[in-house]
Amino acid sequence: MAVQNPPVPEEKLGVPSRNPLPLSASQEAQVRDIFYQKVRKECADEIKGTSPSTTSTTSTPTTNFNPRLQLQHQTTNNPPAFAACALGRTFTVSFACRAEHRSMNSCMKLHATQSAHDEAREEWFALRIERQRERERKARVAQAQEEFMREWWGLPEHVRLSRQKEMEQRGERIHGLTAKDRPRGEGQ
Repeated sequence: MAVQNPPVPEEKLGVPSRNPLPLSASQEAQVRDIFYQKVRKECADEIKGTSPSTTSTTSTPTTNFNPRLQLQHQTTNNPPAFAACALGRTFTVSFACRAEHRSMNSCMKLHATQSAHDEAREEWFALRIERQRERERKARVAQAQEEFMREWWGLPEHVRLSRQKEMEQRGERIHGLTAKDRPRGEGQ
């Protein structure tokens, strides 16, 4: 009987420390996108009227507890879909779909907690390795394409670089030849 190797745990990193360095604006935007995606997924019934969500509302910890919102969210067995109501309407959406809009907003407020935002931040940090691998893969593809072009056209690298330097050293050309290269008439 062959000896089986123990399964190697997938390399997954969480938040590097309890107080990580602040993220840049674009990184914070990526975290917010993950956060909003999670909240929209939790409230898919109220937004689009899709299949019932698998998570129960009582299992989500809320730091801002509002019993009225939670009661309203739990008592609606078949919540109306805001998207279905708003379809084909323009400015009358706010009047015609007021109940659906309130139901959707109460669900969003219920699930948009600081703990959900922290989970989104942890997920963003956990996906760092995957994003790094994707960047490395793209760099390898770009390198392979560059090598293919070099082989296809038969240009050695030093020739290609010398032509590029030659183009950079030429003077700027506006409307034809530069003044020193322009052919002169015989009388001049």
